[in-house]
Amino acid sequence: MSGGQRDTVGATLSGWPVAVGVIVALNVVGWGMLLLVVVPSGVSYAAGGSTALAVGLAAYALGMRHAFDADHIAAIDNTTRRFVDRGKPASTVGLWFSLGHSTVVLLLCAALAAGLSAAAAAISDDDSAVRGFTGVWGPTVSSVFLLAIAAINMWSLRQSRRDGTEQAKGGPMWWLMRRFEAVVDRPSRMFGVGFAFGIGFDTATEIGLLAIAGAATLGQVPWWAVMTLPVLFAAGMSLLDTTQGALMRRAYAWQAPTADGVPSQRRVIRYPLVMTGISAVVAVLVAGVQLAGVGTETFGWGGLVERIGSADLETLGIYLTVVLLGVWIAAAAALLLRRRA
Repeated sequence: MSGGQRDTVGATLSGWPVAVGVIVALNVVGWGMLLLVVVPSGVSYAAGGSTALAVGLAAYALGMRHAFDADHIAAIDNTTRRFVDRGKPASTVGLWFSLGHSTVVLLLCAALAAGLSAAAAAISDDDSAVRGFTGVWGPTVSSVFLLAIAAINMWSLRQSRRDGTEQAKGGPMWWLMRRFEAVVDRPSRMFGVGFAFGIGFDTATEIGLLAIAGAATLGQVPWWAVMTLPVLFAAGMSLLDTTQGALMRRAYAWQAPTADGVPSQRRVIRYPLVMTGISAVVAVLVAGVQLAGVGTETFGWGGLVERIGSADLETLGIYLTVVLLGVWIAAAAALLLRRRA
């Protein structure tokens, strides 16, 4: 396959038709199984507990909530910024990331549905070797990714604005950028990034879903009923992750034009500088919190490190989304007011 053919295939896989089709398929399969098979069959996920419909709604809500985790937002936002800067398709960065992340949850639920008691014990026991490994692996991998892509975004923007035309080549940052871009050079490559992020399964939303699935398997719930839950989880998460990525692509691709429709050089430079600076700071902040958490759990660090590591990344993610979208909306509003004036 030639380079041009590969680019065409990559653009197709990164396009909106695939994104919409995948999201619709996940929702149809998940809700179809729940409403047409699980609920009519009278399956109860927990003895004396909530109805199957309530549990399915909870799984979907957990997926949507998980999409607001700060590491999701930082990874999707910074990767989208880099793709837009390179003129590459970027609308489906969030979709591929969420699919990779959901795959981890899907595999764990499949292990539970298959009756692998060792999997349930490893997940539920905070002191197990599996939880110990993943608790370090997941945050460390995601932190390294976030720090690397934040540094590359800032360096790339600085170099591209140095003379307005070309980037200086050579040096360690150039080498790092080229190696990094060779690995994550299209939205579909974010599947692997999302999978690596998901291995930690140390967030409340993932643990909540796995707890529901584990309780269902103990109640002798059929495997197809158990597997409906991670599909609903993936449907909710992919919907919001994809939306967030698409909005960020729109925000980064937008340039504030003057009244006559021609972008001024000052505005063309200032707007990306602000957006890139915010996204890079977000990535560094999230990475710092995650690494502080690893240091606290693994090495017993206390004091300021412990306080930083205890920050709630799920709630922080909502605030970060509001800030990033707020900057874009403020810039658009300022342009509208300028035109009316």
